Amino acid sequence: MYKSFLIKYAEIAIKGKNRYLFEDALVQNIRYHLERVEGNFQVRKENGRIYVDTEGEYDYEETVETLQRIFGIVGICPVVLVEDEGFDALAKVVCDYVDRTYPDKNFTFKVDARRARKNYPMTSMEINAAVGEKILEAFPQTRVDVHHPEVMIHIEIRPMINIYSTEIPGPGGMPLGTAGRAMLLLSGGIDSPVAGYMVSKRGVTLEATYFHAPPYTSERAKQKVIDLAKKVARYSGQIKLHVVNFTDIQLYIYEKCPHEELTIIMRRYMMKIAEHFAEEGKCLGMITGESIGQVASQTMQSLAVTNEVCHMPVYRPLIAMDKQDIVSIAEKIDTYETSILPYEDCCTIFVAKHPVTKPSLKHIKKSECRLEEKIDELMQTAIDTTETILVDAE
Repeated sequence: MYKSFLIKYAEIAIKGKNRYLFEDALVQNIRYHLERVEGNFQVRKENGRIYVDTEGEYDYEETVETLQRIFGIVGICPVVLVEDEGFDALAKVVCDYVDRTYPDKNFTFKVDARRARKNYPMTSMEINAAVGEKILEAFPQTRVDVHHPEVMIHIEIRPMINIYSTEIPGPGGMPLGTAGRAMLLLSGGIDSPVAGYMVSKRGVTLEATYFHAPPYTSERAKQKVIDLAKKVARYSGQIKLHVVNFTDIQLYIYEKCPHEELTIIMRRYMMKIAEHFAEEGKCLGMITGESIGQVASQTMQSLAVTNEVCHMPVYRPLIAMDKQDIVSIAEKIDTYETSILPYEDCCTIFVAKHPVTKPSLKHIKKSECRLEEKIDELMQTAIDTTETILVDAE
């Protein structure tokens, strides 16, 4: 059982004088996520590296799966750490490591040594050759292949010598909390959870707003959205979810406005309410799961009309993605099966047979004038009666 993991990152390494801020954020995120894993873990920075050290028994598979959900990590390397007791001791440890890790010795290998500690008495090339020779002596079935090895044995000469040969891929991205805060418009569909995941991957902290329309949408539909938020929270951390009762606003729009414009007008009022909570939460933008041309409300013309009511930026990470690409990500992050559960949400219950696909902003605003008598009061009531839930990872 490995007692330590070497954590590799990519984009953080090219940061300038503020690099340490990103490293510190990644360390804090690792600590936060590992709190839910059984075991005793110590997370530390050392000379441009991050290590997770374990004490006592722990669940290896759960630990690796948890680390694979932490944005900013590109590689997770189960590593053997040893004191520098001279070359012979190092060679013995490497041979023991190979024997234990690869019971079938019929493979090609390459030794890749790097000296972060330049006062080590051998050069990297000398270490490569000498350790490789010791491995060949100990295991004659093995063969050296410096171009396309089946096993790459890494040796890093640091205060403690690092030995590893496996790099488990991480999710990449940037550490959560390093890029501000944004409001996700979360529905029960496939797209919006993926949009939240993708923006969170760039270091953005998420809040979310969900529009509920009882009795037309059931409590099961609401629970479905909470369950989706829990799945996204496995990557993004805790999500503050605002559940807005949108029924009276929807019915009023349905009563007063042309039915072919219902979806666009409802979307505009959803954006207004979501922006209210975004401003309260000091968010720097809003996130939607819209993709050009996917449905009538997502044509270029429709998106332009929807955007017109917003004062803060609206980020649409799925904007040019095909549906199958979105589904693939949903399957990867385990939201797809929940998203396709057959519970209606408020975006689907009042859909016109022939919704407008090229709305005119002038005509939409003219239709909205019919709402002036009650809409402000209805919006304020919806805001005042909103239920806010703190959603943690499932």
